[in-house]
Amino acid sequence: MEDLFIQHLIERLQRPLPGREAQYKMAHAIRHNYPAEAKNAQQAGVLALFYPKDGHWHIVLIERDNRNPNDRHRGQISFPGGKFEANDQTLAVTALREAEEEVNAPVNDIQLLGPLTQLYIPVSNFIVSPYVGMMTYTPTFSPQEEEVKAILEIPFHLFTDPANVQQKNMRVAQNITLQNVPFFNIYGRTVWGATAMMINELVELIRNS
Repeated sequence: MEDLFIQHLIERLQRPLPGREAQYKMAHAIRHNYPAEAKNAQQAGVLALFYPKDGHWHIVLIERDNRNPNDRHRGQISFPGGKFEANDQTLAVTALREAEEEVNAPVNDIQLLGPLTQLYIPVSNFIVSPYVGMMTYTPTFSPQEEEVKAILEIPFHLFTDPANVQQKNMRVAQNITLQNVPFFNIYGRTVWGATAMMINELVELIRNS
């Protein structure tokens, strides 16, 4: 397994991040009109977990279950993650705990490499702190039935392929259709919104030396 990818990733995480400029390249135009984060915004942590599989570095994403009416992102594809809880010492702990709960990630075998740039999500009023982690072997995931419809294991190089960065009109509510929404087309699945924004920071972080 080629380790240069991870070595480069670790080195880049020690330097200034691409930040919101990279994130907003995958944001819909209307996103630029939203106000700054609200004072009462809640905190959340998510995990971008890299691991080797079939000769490539993969990351794990989840398709959220449609049945939870309180999940403003139900049905979407996202990183494992969730709300900061009182027992969590840090948001990194939140990201690891949620990854264990949602996909049964073996957290004792995960090495945290560093954070990405925080991202405010207006629709759910969360400030999300993304963390990058890695494992040295291929884990066996299993979904949390109450919240996770499917687990997606994706070779990360697919996100770096410009052909997979596309736009389309998306219906986000009964009477609301957004025009020309940027997204990653991965195996015919639409990865968009906050998840695409955070992934794009990773893409630019890895792509730029």
